[in-house]
Amino acid sequence: MNKTIGFIGCGNMAKAIMGGLIKSKLILPENILASAKTKDTLEKIEKEYSIKTTLDNKEVARKVDYLILAVKPYMYDIVLKEIKREVRKETIVITIAAGISMDYMKRNLGEDILVVKTMPNTPAMVGEGITALVLDKGINGNQKDEIINIFNSFGKTEILEESLMDGFSALCGSSPAYVYMMIEAMADGGVMQGIPRKQAYKMAAQAVLGAAKMVLETGIHPGELKDNVCSPKGTTIEAVAKLEEMGFKSSIIEAIRVCTEKSKKISE
Repeated sequence: MNKTIGFIGCGNMAKAIMGGLIKSKLILPENILASAKTKDTLEKIEKEYSIKTTLDNKEVARKVDYLILAVKPYMYDIVLKEIKREVRKETIVITIAAGISMDYMKRNLGEDILVVKTMPNTPAMVGEGITALVLDKGINGNQKDEIINIFNSFGKTEILEESLMDGFSALCGSSPAYVYMMIEAMADGGVMQGIPRKQAYKMAAQAVLGAAKMVLETGIHPGELKDNVCSPKGTTIEAVAKLEEMGFKSSIIEAIRVCTEKSKKISE
């Protein structure tokens, strides 16, 4: 892709995106420009990714085709005021922060600036993220493809309406925490049966990874995949029955519901 990409902020998610872009060879390192608060941070980024860096946010805003704002939500007011006069009309501004609306971005940068609202989740750091995209109505087909390619470089993407982003946050943004809890619980169960803890964590994590790949790569409904493991009068159906008795599925559904409600309150 013959475009330049800029980052204001160099935190973990920004580094995950940089790494995906470079590893996939979608963008050459010299076509990435990043800014941060300290020289120390920039020196580390330069060493790790061989990209261009600067302490000047305005410089980044002026020079790139795609501008990714990788700062905490509370920093947006400050950063947008700083760069408002520097962003070119042809530049597409991308947010990766929770609670930042398209309307807020337009009010602070101008109605004519093209904006993309995104939410990657933390597995992006190992190239297995899932990112929801809300695209500005003014974005054309070629720009849409480029944006999707940027975020596909470290995982997968789905385009959503902005009204669904709180639900996405609960389903995918927060869900790694739920899965980590399940892996921890599975490993604890294995330890109870005598399996050494280090091995139990590894085996539980691999079992979850394998099950997820079965869903993604076979296209078979998760319920059918579950049924395929449950032999009549077997061990698995006994375990599944106990999980149902303890409210396993309903607790996950309820967790996603309350997480969505919390996300909506924060956005307001």
